[in-house]
Amino acid sequence: MAKPLTDSEKRKQISVRGIAGLGDVAEVRKSFNRHLHFTLVKDRNVATPRDYFFALAHTVRDHLVGRWIRTQQHYYERDPKRIYYLSLEFYMGRTLQNTMVNLGLQNACDEAIYQLGLDLEELEEIEEDAGLGNGGLGRLAACFLDSMATLGLAAYGYGIRYEFGIFNQKIVNGWQVEEADDWLRYGNPWEKARPEYMLPVHFYGRVEHTPEGVRWLDTQVVLAMPYDTPVPGYKNNTVNTMRLWSAKAPNDFKLHDFNVGGYIEAVLDRNLAENISRVLYPNDNFFEGKELRLKQEYFVVAATLQDIIRRFKSSKFGCRDPVRTCFETFPDKVAIQLNDTHPALAIPELMRILVDVEKVDWDKAWEITKKTCAYTNHTVWGAAAPGFSWTEQNFRRGAPGIPCPPAHGSLTWKQHVAALFPGDVDRLRRMSVIEEGDCKRINMAHLCVIGTHAVNGVARIHSEIVKQSVFKDFYELEPEKFQNKTNGITPRRWLLLCNPGLADTIVEKIGEGFLTDLSQLKKLLPLASDEALIRDVAKVKQENKLKFSAFLEKEYKVKINPSSMFDVHVKRIHEYKRQLLNCLHVVTLYNRIKKDPARPFVPRTVMIGGKAAPGYHMAKMIIKLVTSIGDVVNHDPVVGDRLKVIFLENYRVSLAEKVIPAADLSQQISTAGTEASGTGNMKFMLNGALTIGTMDGANVEMAEEAGAENLFIFGLRVEDVEALDQKGYHAREYYDRLPELRQAVDQISSGFFSPKEPDCFKDVVNMLLNHDRFKVFADYEAYVACQGQVDQLYRNPKEWTKKVIKNIACSGKFSSDRTITEYARDIWGVEPSDLQIPPPNLPKD
Repeated sequence: MAKPLTDSEKRKQISVRGIAGLGDVAEVRKSFNRHLHFTLVKDRNVATPRDYFFALAHTVRDHLVGRWIRTQQHYYERDPKRIYYLSLEFYMGRTLQNTMVNLGLQNACDEAIYQLGLDLEELEEIEEDAGLGNGGLGRLAACFLDSMATLGLAAYGYGIRYEFGIFNQKIVNGWQVEEADDWLRYGNPWEKARPEYMLPVHFYGRVEHTPEGVRWLDTQVVLAMPYDTPVPGYKNNTVNTMRLWSAKAPNDFKLHDFNVGGYIEAVLDRNLAENISRVLYPNDNFFEGKELRLKQEYFVVAATLQDIIRRFKSSKFGCRDPVRTCFETFPDKVAIQLNDTHPALAIPELMRILVDVEKVDWDKAWEITKKTCAYTNHTVWGAAAPGFSWTEQNFRRGAPGIPCPPAHGSLTWKQHVAALFPGDVDRLRRMSVIEEGDCKRINMAHLCVIGTHAVNGVARIHSEIVKQSVFKDFYELEPEKFQNKTNGITPRRWLLLCNPGLADTIVEKIGEGFLTDLSQLKKLLPLASDEALIRDVAKVKQENKLKFSAFLEKEYKVKINPSSMFDVHVKRIHEYKRQLLNCLHVVTLYNRIKKDPARPFVPRTVMIGGKAAPGYHMAKMIIKLVTSIGDVVNHDPVVGDRLKVIFLENYRVSLAEKVIPAADLSQQISTAGTEASGTGNMKFMLNGALTIGTMDGANVEMAEEAGAENLFIFGLRVEDVEALDQKGYHAREYYDRLPELRQAVDQISSGFFSPKEPDCFKDVVNMLLNHDRFKVFADYEAYVACQGQVDQLYRNPKEWTKKVIKNIACSGKFSSDRTITEYARDIWGVEPSDLQIPPPNLPKD
């Protein structure tokens, strides 16, 4: 078997990575040696690989800092409208390689590190992922930051610097076990603490109404310490800022306890305040109604708004004296984008500051707030779902200084709705922000809709569901407010960084303009039948598969057939994403091989990966089922190399960067109408995998762009799902009618895949047969037939690769640069800029 080229070897051939000039290489070497010298402590003469990593990271950071300072000076001098992206999650992954790519430094660093007798890829592997997100929503925020910098927007990401990110997943005896993600253990070379901008955030206390206005008294103060991370654009010398807040107890925290001999207890109690930024809640698409979560949401919003207002009031670089006192122009200078309902408290908190602190008239403050804020909805679950509301008791305990949410605003809103729909009491109840009942609840999604000037979904089908179902009443009232902004991914990380071989093949054919204008990939369409391109694309895919096979063997001690079809299903484990449908297909394939071993089968390696929320029992059972099926299939001598089932442990950004370029088949099989958009689907498409999927989320637009005949589309459409709901879904009808389905279900139920625990999967089978909201059996027959079409095409490598090229050529729409350009023009009222800020070594003008 040919040894795969390392990325390092590939980079030597790649023009787009930046030419490694002798001067650049010498400078990197000199800087690296200097950092290494100062990194090593005096009593330690031998450097470890981690020392080398930090020396390189600091070397690369040196190239960022001058550009970072100059970018911020540029913004202060020109005073553009600033964009503030508020998110409880930023799933950044690793930073070193991304920074080298965006600064055009990769080849210089590669050569310098090689000359020093080290391997760049090995150093890159030492870096911890910054796992400050659960999945799609947090990774989208990271892609958006990259695009905002590349498009020259004066943008800031604001979130929480969780001490512990998304848990590390270990598989023990087939079960998921969670380990704390201590990602800061060795320090983070990319962040800069900014104690000079530390801000107080108030909790608890009481509100007093005085003739001078409202006062919030006897509060407990938690300090928000900002840590700044530079966000470089692609080769434009723009470096924006992601500011993450860390909670710190003030030195006088619980000071009264000191005087009664409780000094030790008082110091230990500082943890109570600092716990706010301790850990990311590990739930994806599910709400955790815990007081600590509400505190996190208020903490990030309160600190961020103080910071935004400070920056609005100052206009000169480095000046902290307020120069603006009139808030009329606030929406002309500030745009706040709420990434889902998590930062919804920005709306009442901005109202509190404007009315109580800045003494702006209520109606004027409400107008300013609405014009400033916009809301992205990320879910199809209705606004009545528990994921959208906090109890009023929760709310008042945590931050009573916020009118909850402005009771006055809620009353005004109800009067407005009542005037437009007289006598429609049911509509009034459905649209209320404060839900009445024994336990009053604050509906955060409704607050987001009424308190913003724009509401968007994240794929066209999702935005229609938002208008026709999730926020139907609100859409009927203010249709002009609702928009679609189909998600996208950054082509820098998700092509140039993770798939250098494919990037280079494309550059050779159409130049490198596609890296900042992905629509240029359309130029590949006329070349879809070009013999040389077909050969090159297939060769790159095979090299990526060889490389990933070697990785699996080294890291997981799993040996796979690199010429088999790599059938990949990686995403959070959730019933609606239907990993169970994939499992049923695998069992069906297994049974077919066992029944007729002499028949020619297309060899497959099925890879399933993803984390389950720790409290989500069914998701954890799904992982156990996948690993159990793997245990039987992978050790059956009759099956041999023809079918393997691998569970990819601890799926995360850095693992996605390895598996996606190696995939042949991308599984996007959620029940139609349940996945808002998906972004993994776009990454696979751009990297030369074909999609098997339902007409859900962005799959619909992918099929539209590439032609449905170039994807493997199957299953119920949204209207079919609705019709089946009306009629009643009876899983047992499919079970009785389809012998292969019945055989697979019976095997799972009887303990065939869990001989030591025959009843292990009873819960799973019971759910599938009796209360499956996601209709797995209804799509089984169409899915298995569609997989048959996949096999048929895979037998013809040339025709398969033609379809791959067509998919790559039609993936241009799914760049986050396009998405952000639409947000900028349609929501934020700013225009992207291709202005190149001069690098630090050149004069400004």
